[in-house]
Amino acid sequence: MKFSELGLNDALLKAIKRSGFEEATPIQAQTIPLALAGKDVIGQAQTGTGKTAAFGLPILQTINKEEKVIQAVIIEPTRELAIQTQEELFRLGRDEHAHVQVVYGGADIGRQIRSLKHHVPSILVGTPGRLLDHLKRGTVSLDNVNTVVLDEADEMLDMGFIQDIESILKYAKNRNQVLLFSATMPKPILRIGEKFMDHPEIVQIKAKELTADLIDQYFVRAKESEKFDIMCRLIDVQGPDLALVFGRTKRRVDELTRGLQARGYNAAGIHGDLSQSRRMTVLKRFREGKLDILVATDVAARGLDISGVTHVYNYDIPQDPDSYVHRIGRTGRAGQKGISVTFVTPNEIGYMRTIEQLTKKKMSTLRPPTDDQALRGQLKQAKSEIEDLMKGDLGKYTQDASELLDNYSALDLVAAFLKNLSKDSTDVKVKITPERPLPYRGDGHHRGGHGRGRNHARGNHRRRRDNNSYRHNGNRGKRGRRGGH
Repeated sequence: MKFSELGLNDALLKAIKRSGFEEATPIQAQTIPLALAGKDVIGQAQTGTGKTAAFGLPILQTINKEEKVIQAVIIEPTRELAIQTQEELFRLGRDEHAHVQVVYGGADIGRQIRSLKHHVPSILVGTPGRLLDHLKRGTVSLDNVNTVVLDEADEMLDMGFIQDIESILKYAKNRNQVLLFSATMPKPILRIGEKFMDHPEIVQIKAKELTADLIDQYFVRAKESEKFDIMCRLIDVQGPDLALVFGRTKRRVDELTRGLQARGYNAAGIHGDLSQSRRMTVLKRFREGKLDILVATDVAARGLDISGVTHVYNYDIPQDPDSYVHRIGRTGRAGQKGISVTFVTPNEIGYMRTIEQLTKKKMSTLRPPTDDQALRGQLKQAKSEIEDLMKGDLGKYTQDASELLDNYSALDLVAAFLKNLSKDSTDVKVKITPERPLPYRGDGHHRGGHGRGRNHARGNHRRRRDNNSYRHNGNRGKRGRRGGH
């Protein structure tokens, strides 16, 4: 469906066209008319299906820009997603001159307070904890808020924010509309709908419309001690443009990042212990293609909207099936195909079958590549890099090249260059500390693996603490997989 058929004004249609959007996604086509009509909406759709525009465009059209009060508040689970939402609303609302501000933890609250006093936004985006902090201080008023958006509601549940959300909704006592979006609909989320929403319309994007259909899903059966070497060989053979590697804990992310860097991969990691500025710097480099591999925990990567991710490697199988869907949803976006590879230890095979039942798609067995196949992949990349180097101005290097040719043959020189670019780094020993495996009971569930289970009730939010052909993609432009930039 075209955006022009959804009742949006000319200024927003111009912004949509400028952003390069052509047709509305299913969640946008079904949600925008309902939101414009003032209806409460519960939308079930995963990240990457266009939810921000689904709730953002109606808000931008209905707010009164002349009133210097907060008229809409959008609650996001993470700082990164809050910032992304603020940036997208700013782009879409530029012609409407809508003022959008974001508040989140880990940043100077004094600066946020001064900014809020200087120019009260029409739309406020924030994380639950920091929003509640401002409300308690009296530096934010939701008395004039008409619309409240709860984005990634199931993730906020898993992170332990449900009580904060309910408190925020009580501050927005004059609200007329609540829009709730979630990839899954557990009972606590549905209870929020019953308690704070008025006969909400249900918009459910069926599984066949989710991006998982665009993802080729594989699994590699491997012992814990084998996983790192196998993953490195897969990266060499598959040659991802941009890859995400998921580790279960912060320590795991740090060790994987150091190991990949030691073997010459252009990698960096993010998790909750890093400062906000460091996390944003790493994400910016990844978005710009200056990093090839991003290693992350579930919490740090949840909600990231980064285009161009071609491969997702689940170094550790996720703690619950829902997290698996979120992880692989980082690839296979905007109609592009993606690949996910999950490393499964022998005692995790049964749990992997539970994940397959959730996604309704069977993972294919992927045979680990041999060392020779990995070397072939490195050489293919090295030759691509040499071809790129040949396009530059080589004039000032010819004299030194001539001197080398006096002592060595051209064949030997090229072979040495290839050896340097595709050096066998498997001799670099990397130690990844074994982690206690998720216990499998044999009934399709992990003990304590899901944030809404027994551990959740105790407040122990673990995430908050922390024979197939290979896809070759040798044309990587001027970026190399190995080495620095």
